[in-house]
Amino acid sequence: MNFTKVFSRTLATSPERQQEADNDFDVVKRVQAGEVAAFDILMRKYRERLFGVVYNLTSNREDTADLTQDAFIKAFQAIHRFQGQSSFFTWLYKIAVNTTLSHLRKNKMRTFFSLEKIQEEDPGSKILSELTDKTGSGRDTYLKELQEKLNEAMQKLSIKHRMVITLFEIDGLSHSDIAEVMGCSEGTVRSRLHYAKQFLQGELNKYLR
Repeated sequence: MNFTKVFSRTLATSPERQQEADNDFDVVKRVQAGEVAAFDILMRKYRERLFGVVYNLTSNREDTADLTQDAFIKAFQAIHRFQGQSSFFTWLYKIAVNTTLSHLRKNKMRTFFSLEKIQEEDPGSKILSELTDKTGSGRDTYLKELQEKLNEAMQKLSIKHRMVITLFEIDGLSHSDIAEVMGCSEGTVRSRLHYAKQFLQGELNKYLR
């Protein structure tokens, strides 16, 4: 099976997404004008989503809760600097990712690409269904072994390559959003994503059908 086909995604900016960004910016402007309580609207809207983003990088719920809270605190403290050049969530996302990466580097923690988490959140995941057609205990054993090999392969990638494939494949960000988060060009994002996919395919080729 083609690894690149399994891990392929095309995301485009939709009118709905732009409307959401505009609505968020309206709330941000209220906060900037002194209506501090309006920030709670953004926290309630994005707390769960941001928690998921951070958890994908840490695989630790306690750390994720603390880092998510830290990200919101930093966003609130810097809210006057947000001018709407990107969506609020992309801006918040960048703060959360940078906060998490600093934590991971400081504590020398590893990040994991979790097949189990994908299965829990999306039992009908195309990724899992295409990885194997095994059932029962045979499937469980296969997935466990594949998970171990995938994590081993992910750790061989540089942190930048691990980040881009996690942001794209697990968190579902577009190339442009990833470029904003990582502070690089969309071309660099595509290049890193292509390299990461090809590398992982080479490492896991014998496990894929």
